[in-house]
Amino acid sequence: MSDLQTHIDRLKPLLEKHSNRGIQNLIGGETMAARLGKTFATASPVDDSHIADVTRSDASDIDAAAKAAKRAFPEWAAMGAAARKKLLHRVADLIVERAEEIALCECWDTGQAYRFMSKAALRGAENFRFFADMAPAARDGQSLPTASHMNITGRVPIGPVGVITPWNTPFMLSTWKIAPALAAGCTVVHKPAEFSPLTARLLAEICHEAGLPPGVLNLVNGMGEEAGRALTEHPDIKAIAFVGESKTGSAIMRQGADTLKRVHFELGGKNPVVVFEDADLDRALDAAVFMIYSLNGERCTSSSRLLVEHSIATEFQARLIDRVKKIKVGHPLDPKTEVGPLIHPSHLEKVTSYFDVARKEGVKIAVGGARRGETGCYVEPTLFLDAKPDMRVAQEEIFGPVLTVLSFDDEDEALRIANNVPYGLAGYLWTNDLTRALRFSDAMEAGMIWVNSENVRHLPTPFGGVKASGIGRDGGHWSFDFYMEQKNIAIATGRHKITQLGMG
Repeated sequence: MSDLQTHIDRLKPLLEKHSNRGIQNLIGGETMAARLGKTFATASPVDDSHIADVTRSDASDIDAAAKAAKRAFPEWAAMGAAARKKLLHRVADLIVERAEEIALCECWDTGQAYRFMSKAALRGAENFRFFADMAPAARDGQSLPTASHMNITGRVPIGPVGVITPWNTPFMLSTWKIAPALAAGCTVVHKPAEFSPLTARLLAEICHEAGLPPGVLNLVNGMGEEAGRALTEHPDIKAIAFVGESKTGSAIMRQGADTLKRVHFELGGKNPVVVFEDADLDRALDAAVFMIYSLNGERCTSSSRLLVEHSIATEFQARLIDRVKKIKVGHPLDPKTEVGPLIHPSHLEKVTSYFDVARKEGVKIAVGGARRGETGCYVEPTLFLDAKPDMRVAQEEIFGPVLTVLSFDDEDEALRIANNVPYGLAGYLWTNDLTRALRFSDAMEAGMIWVNSENVRHLPTPFGGVKASGIGRDGGHWSFDFYMEQKNIAIATGRHKITQLGMG
């Protein structure tokens, strides 16, 4: 029996479970349907087949979840950090136990290839362990004495928070947001993307089984304009952590303005990978291909623009064309598959629309440029050559397995092209000149830059972007800066003179 068939056979009973009972909310520790009884259908991008009916929540369901989170907050925030750490480690243990189930469901729900999703659950468990271990130090502060006062600083959890997560690698990204919020002592209302509700339900079940008190983590499914908007406007929700499109981030800021919501945004990117002629070209080629064609190109840190020094452009592009032609597109549960189907027909339509944009702009489509097959949401890995920096294919986030190649003559031109986009999430630089690497990285407008490397995540480091790519940082203590409030207590240490008023 093939590995593909084995995975399909293991997936079938899991899908039957969700199909039979539907995907419902978890509010205050109780599984429940929407108060108005509405649902929507979710289908697999693999073959367009129905997965399950999903609860379609509205403002009344969000209100119930926010109130549950508010009720649970005092006890959870007051819990000793060691006890909270133990509970979060239990969550991580259960994630590992159900890692294959999570991976198979994620592949079927999103179209992501098994070779990448097989590790997604383990990365989610790693997120919970990392922030669990940080929980005892989350409230640490410092003493700042003066001649008259002892200033004691510290942090306290901000309160109930809303977490709105995307459909690309949804399980891992949900843990990336929820784990630090829980470790900080916040309670959570989680609204997952409507395109990928399956593993959000699994995470809620795991947290409930691990022993999180009712109301600490609440799951509310629904549409962005209904459930999502209600969450961003709810007065009991003190902050919103959001991963998704930049225009949606702008809408959330407007919606949360009346209640002065704190916001944390991880948004889009049009990230450059800049290759100079002195680079290790073999490794640069490997990294450039990996960072755009893995995960179906559906990730914010993908290197969707390739800037190559003119002197090596012809040779590098020829090798690139050969590599892209060999990328294996196929069923996401086949371990040999490198690119699976895109998330949804509407996203397939968006990505393929850029093929016409490229033709109108006079860009050469060297590889791909078409949908593959009539069933499912498959698209050919695509390579655009001879683009100009101001073209739409070089400016706009396509969010698929599509790479746009540009060339430059010198370092100054490379920097102008790299920075001349609305986004600033990540950048990748390939050169063996250390001085140039430091100089160029310092001038590049991006929140994260990798030199002679693909994207390698290190949890203690800050993760986030500038410009239209986001606000705030995840990772290490930077996550706690968002989910907690700084507090200063000033204690008088002597009988210092107080200015007297009203003494006659």
